Amino acid sequence: MNAMERVAYESAIQVEVEGGLNITAVGKPPWSYRAHSGRLERLILQLGRGKGRFFEVTGIPRSIGCIGNNRFILRREPLSVERMKELIREFRARKGREIYLTNYDSVDYLMRMANYAASIGIPEVYAVVRIEDMDRVVPLDDVRVIVELEYSGENLRKLGEYGWAYGALIMATYRQFDELERSGLSFPGEIYVDVLYPGSFRKVDFNTIELKRTLNPTNSKYHDCLAGTLAITADGYALPCPLLRNFVIGDMREASIKNLMRKKRLKSFWKLTKDGIEVCRSCPFKYICHDCRALEYRGSGDPFGVEFCPLEL
Repeated sequence: MNAMERVAYESAIQVEVEGGLNITAVGKPPWSYRAHSGRLERLILQLGRGKGRFFEVTGIPRSIGCIGNNRFILRREPLSVERMKELIREFRARKGREIYLTNYDSVDYLMRMANYAASIGIPEVYAVVRIEDMDRVVPLDDVRVIVELEYSGENLRKLGEYGWAYGALIMATYRQFDELERSGLSFPGEIYVDVLYPGSFRKVDFNTIELKRTLNPTNSKYHDCLAGTLAITADGYALPCPLLRNFVIGDMREASIKNLMRKKRLKSFWKLTKDGIEVCRSCPFKYICHDCRALEYRGSGDPFGVEFCPLEL
């Protein structure tokens, strides 16, 4: 790593741990810091339309909305329970390690599927539960519950009641993130700050370069967020990201995960580095800049857009 990358990395880590909270990630999924191998690493399995605040039609402005509960339009009937279980088994057979279960319509269904995934030996099973539904969740061995909540004093107080949870996904503006560090929150688990973005850069009131800084040793070869990721919607469409709804790479009513691994389109998303985005190729920060393609697509209508980069204004 060169000197510039080291400074950026140390600054990013300092932002994310000061204040005493276990803040694991700000504005990006936790795996964005890990080296990628070019193989399937995680499955994000949506179990329903979802009951979250943000809706597909009006826009989903979340920086970690990929593992959040949102609301989507289902284009056909959901996959059966047995088909969902088949996909989970196949993911395990492909040596996948992480499964995120999200976008549920029924908490009971969510926890049954999480328990099933853990029972067949998937190493890391995450069930993302809205804080409004947490009183219906019973802790399960080997299931890592992530509590999803919007930033408010009341929700932070309620979060303190769920100290047994593995983590918390907190939706907040960037200014609220500053408040969070001084909030006195008592929560021992990991915290992921899900930063809310406005519709365009013209309304951004924070430094996006600061927020996007990251260090991943494979950023010159793989996309720091998309690499190794497969998302499957409740109605069976395979996507490179749950929020890239218009980029279908397969139909899981018919296809297998093994088939998808041969798809050049999926691999092209995994290998979408800044060298593959024309305006980013000559940028000196390109390998320490996290970019959420879903946020950029929402802002510009272009999956290769740079709506939230101040250097391109």
